[in-house]
Amino acid sequence: MALTVFNQAPLALFALSLPLILALAVGMYLLFELGSWMGRSHLKSGKGLVQETLGVIDGPIFALFGLLIAFTFSSALNRFDDRRKLIVEEANDIGTAYLRLDLLPEKERHSLKGLFRDYVDSRIRTYRLIPDMKAVVAEYQYTQDLQSEIWRQAATGVAKSPNTLAGMQLIPALNAMIDITNTRTATMQFHPPLIIFAMLMIMSLITAVLVGYQMASLRKRSWLHVALFILTISLTCYVILDIEYPRIGLIRVDAADSILKDVREWMDSK
Repeated sequence: MALTVFNQAPLALFALSLPLILALAVGMYLLFELGSWMGRSHLKSGKGLVQETLGVIDGPIFALFGLLIAFTFSSALNRFDDRRKLIVEEANDIGTAYLRLDLLPEKERHSLKGLFRDYVDSRIRTYRLIPDMKAVVAEYQYTQDLQSEIWRQAATGVAKSPNTLAGMQLIPALNAMIDITNTRTATMQFHPPLIIFAMLMIMSLITAVLVGYQMASLRKRSWLHVALFILTISLTCYVILDIEYPRIGLIRVDAADSILKDVREWMDSK
């Protein structure tokens, strides 16, 4: 599973996000100038004011663009929150399973606690290594090896334990601890289809044409408004991409990762 769950294509998109956003800003300016030239041509042709010809068209397009930004931003933020919650859930699952090791005989308990410490270290390293996906895959494979060994020793310990609660309490806790790793890995891959991001860029360019077309009727162009329009749209698109990939950019989940580090320190104190 480790060789397939880590899809590198989304990370490749983020690696190109800054050049992509810069290209978007330049493209918006060029298409703004194109729209302005088309607007001036329209005025020179004597076909009426520019505003009279755009009311039916530009309103729905701007509304659609606003909805698209709202949708992508909201969905990215929801996924960001889900990823943070899963980190907390994994930390809780590991802590619960670790506490229930006390139900096992001393020999098995001591060995398993050492494996648990290695396991938490591996889980922390797995996400710290991003975007080096080869190293991530190798570390994830090591995590799975530790899971197998933990499960094997736990099953042996449960069979030897005179405490009938050992199997009833420990095995479900280990199941939850293992399952959450797959859930986190899969959730990391959940992103909108690439066509959504492409549509967001295309709509940004279309609105630049329309804005330039409308401003053609102004006697003096307001460069402040032009710059703010391009900057606002470009930054919004960048933030959306940044939230989608919180392991690489400016917006990160490092604060949530510290919970796993706290669990690791707590294990040393037990």
